[in-house]
Amino acid sequence: METMETESPTENITREDPATHKNFTGDDPVLDLEELSPVEEVGLTVPVTDDPTLPVWTFRMWFLGLLSCAVLSFLNQFFSYRKEPLVITQITVQVASLPIGRFLASVLPTTSFHIPGFGSREFSLNPGPFNMKEHVLITIFANAGSAFGNGSAYAVGIVNIIKAFYIKNISFHTAWLLIITTPVLGYGWAGLLRKYVVEPAHMWWPSTLVQISLFRALHEKEVDDRKHGISRVKFFVIALICSFCWYLFPGYLFQSLQSISWVCWAFPKSVTAHQIGSGLNGLGIGAFTLDWTAVASFLFSPLICPFFAIVNVFVGYVLIVYIVIPAAYWGLNLYSAKTFPLFSPELYTAQGPENNITLIVNNSFELDEASYKELGRIHFTFFALTYGFGFATIASTLSHVALFYGREIYDRSRASTTRRQDIHTRLMQRYRGLPLWWFYALLGVTVAIPLALFTSLRKEVQMPWWGVIFAAGLAFIFTLPVSIITATTNQTPGLNIITEYIMGVIQPGKPIANVCFKTYGYMSMTQAIAFLSDFKLGHYMKIPPRSMFLVQLIGTILAGTINLGVAWWLLDSVDHICQKGPLPQNSPWTCPNDRVFFDASVIWGLVGPKRIFGSQGNYGALNWFFLGGFLGPIVVWLLHRAFPKQHWIPLINLPVLLGATAYMPPATALNYNSWIVVGTIFNFFIFRYRKRWWQRYNYILSAALDAGTAFMTVLLYISLGLEDINLHWWGANPAIDPEHCDLATCPTAKGVSVDGCPIF
Repeated sequence: METMETESPTENITREDPATHKNFTGDDPVLDLEELSPVEEVGLTVPVTDDPTLPVWTFRMWFLGLLSCAVLSFLNQFFSYRKEPLVITQITVQVASLPIGRFLASVLPTTSFHIPGFGSREFSLNPGPFNMKEHVLITIFANAGSAFGNGSAYAVGIVNIIKAFYIKNISFHTAWLLIITTPVLGYGWAGLLRKYVVEPAHMWWPSTLVQISLFRALHEKEVDDRKHGISRVKFFVIALICSFCWYLFPGYLFQSLQSISWVCWAFPKSVTAHQIGSGLNGLGIGAFTLDWTAVASFLFSPLICPFFAIVNVFVGYVLIVYIVIPAAYWGLNLYSAKTFPLFSPELYTAQGPENNITLIVNNSFELDEASYKELGRIHFTFFALTYGFGFATIASTLSHVALFYGREIYDRSRASTTRRQDIHTRLMQRYRGLPLWWFYALLGVTVAIPLALFTSLRKEVQMPWWGVIFAAGLAFIFTLPVSIITATTNQTPGLNIITEYIMGVIQPGKPIANVCFKTYGYMSMTQAIAFLSDFKLGHYMKIPPRSMFLVQLIGTILAGTINLGVAWWLLDSVDHICQKGPLPQNSPWTCPNDRVFFDASVIWGLVGPKRIFGSQGNYGALNWFFLGGFLGPIVVWLLHRAFPKQHWIPLINLPVLLGATAYMPPATALNYNSWIVVGTIFNFFIFRYRKRWWQRYNYILSAALDAGTAFMTVLLYISLGLEDINLHWWGANPAIDPEHCDLATCPTAKGVSVDGCPIF
């Protein structure tokens, strides 16, 4: 079944597409280089052609799109509880759906028919060959199934910590409303901000170029010859097969390849050497990996990140991990750091052992202050400075965007016509746009439902009704500046810390209120940015906006419902899941992401920032990071005005630099080191010295590595993981430290005793 978007006739002008060197048809006889490709990577990747006659709302698109969304929602939620979480992204569906779509195009009947109520319009189950626009919409469906690259719906974490960590109850319908309204609220923000971060040509969204390269490789016909090299589709297949086969080794046969530390091997009995050399629990000096998941798992593929953003991450990472952390730990012993491991996401008492949080929660699901005083203050190690730099990141985001992008935002808000539109925006004007009232209506509904929910279920969710309005306003303020940074650097500063901080000050001792406020304030912004990225993909691929709207909205609701269903099933059926009760040895159900989510609920909600970052806590000095972060971009901007010929100065992006370690933990030094090295090789050396190869194959290689690894991971789990079949030798047994850096987690303070560690 299909319907077709229509457009007004335009004048046909022949030009050459710089990405393919083929002629294209446009609607403006004068196209300068800036209109075609103000960003070089875009000009090398994105086609400037469009065929508006291609059908998009086909039976094939709806069938494969809904199926892929459902399958990815199930798998990603299932794998999120595992010791090694796996996020199966839309790239996998992008590859798998092509042969299925072509098969359906060859077997479905082509007979046309009428549907009552649609007038004389004809429909067909098979309107013609499987086309690229159908394929794009299927991929958008799949992206919703992977929670836009995050694996599963963020609000499921609330259900997980309530049922598995705090061992309390929440009703299914309350959980469903929390999970659905969060992304749909973000959808409303995205619709209102499209003209600021989708239509401008220099808002180029680097991550979309990977998918575009793969779409073109799969659909465009190329000829192998010596001049151009092998075709992109053949290169993709070869790289995918190699990635698929190789992951058998780090994924199963030889798991020590996931992290190799020669420093630990050379000094097997030195705690300091293990702290320096461990890539998983230390500084990662000399550690390396031969596992693509370690390279791309937290910061996403380094092949798609622009080099200037990699440099900013590198500078911030070196400053924090190799200067600040060693000085604070070994030099100053800041906050009694030597009492604890150098790098750990866990919470500790002053004496060192991990806190038993259940001892300080009363029957009303709030802080038991008497037990808290008896147990002692909560301490954390690397977390402390990570939060400080998180404060600076949030503050610098506002001042950076105001100074470097403020004039453009002001101009576009007044509908300025002085800036000429690029070819992609002009081609999109032939399709019917999206009325703003659609998004206002979504915002109204997704704010009204939580208001009613939190009013009627105050005891269950703890947050007052006004918290929803406050969280929504906070998200709206930050969505524009953060989306601008994402659109230009492929790095997204997080809003989670500031939302946790604010609600923790207002309502201390209420952990669920805190995570609910964070979910509406932080995740609605993150979801808005994901929607905007998809809007940009549709913009580049000339997808009718109304088709994008329906696919994103339906996919989001379907994915959230399946996420919750899988979570409810596993939490009620798997014994000891998320370390609930005595955990069997080598249990795979450790829920690492939910552990971090739970720790945050304790720090900001249960205990509260006043007891940690206020006068009652140990970490009050970290509040000065807010001021430093806000002033930093002002210094960079003044330097740029004083030395306008120094073009490297405006490339200093402090929100990216200061937020470099935002993923640590759970990300480790190994993840960062390998990401930086691989990104530099491809986006500096190959981009500069082998640009033709980079143009044809860089993004294709990124997609192939992701897809091949994902396919092998699923195969290993289905064939071996379900039966718990493991190899038992030092290079493959998951119970053995794969790095041989077992002393990296030892404290170094005098007299502190920990099993398996020397006493200093």
